[in-house]
Amino acid sequence: MLNVDQGLYAEGAPLPRGWQFILLGADTPRSALRGDGFPGLGVPLPDLGLPRLLLGGRRVKYFDDIAIGETLQRESYVEKVSQKETVNGPMAVVTIAHNLISEKAGRVLAETQTYLLMSAQTGPRKMAEGQAEVCLGDAEEIVPDDMLLFQYSALGFNSHRIHWDRAFARDTEGFPDLVVNGGLATLLLTEHLRVTHGKSFSALTAKHISPLFASRPLRLKAEAQGDVWMLRAFDDEGRLALAIEALV
Repeated sequence: MLNVDQGLYAEGAPLPRGWQFILLGADTPRSALRGDGFPGLGVPLPDLGLPRLLLGGRRVKYFDDIAIGETLQRESYVEKVSQKETVNGPMAVVTIAHNLISEKAGRVLAETQTYLLMSAQTGPRKMAEGQAEVCLGDAEEIVPDDMLLFQYSALGFNSHRIHWDRAFARDTEGFPDLVVNGGLATLLLTEHLRVTHGKSFSALTAKHISPLFASRPLRLKAEAQGDVWMLRAFDDEGRLALAIEALV
């Protein structure tokens, strides 16, 4: 998917940090899928009568490297559910926690993902306004096409329809096009940090600000602030879509 030389990643070598998403997918019976197709990563989400789901953010912490080929145990569970009323109606925030445990090293990774559950969309969504306040002249540009979205969704066993069903994304969710997976945008930024800047992270916090859409250029920018790198993804109009603080 990333168009890299697979010969560089032999059994026993460390899995590049950021690639752990392939270990967080899970078997979900078709009958257990939400109406929007989201599989819940093997952890059933509470049925709160809120049909729309978006990724709000994630936190990742590595305690050790993951060796390619080793066997891991995964623990996944709903950590927290909170509900509130907003100007747009009821909303729930659901946090799912994952731990990856190695027989040799114990817990090697902890990741939490925060999802926003909302009421049904009526009409087109109003997109965020405002331009980026930074120079993007040195940013890396990537165009995430339908194929890239499909490959990422397949590798993570993510069947959420906003990433592959264009009619659903437009007519039901009110988006102008397919939505780029939040995890894919995070992966592109951590790969930018790893490949372009030669840095590996030990922890990161990601906040999704606005959606990115298929076949539109996105720009990746990384700036060092001591041991912390600020990773940002901007949409085709220069708006900040994803902000990550990565500890290297």
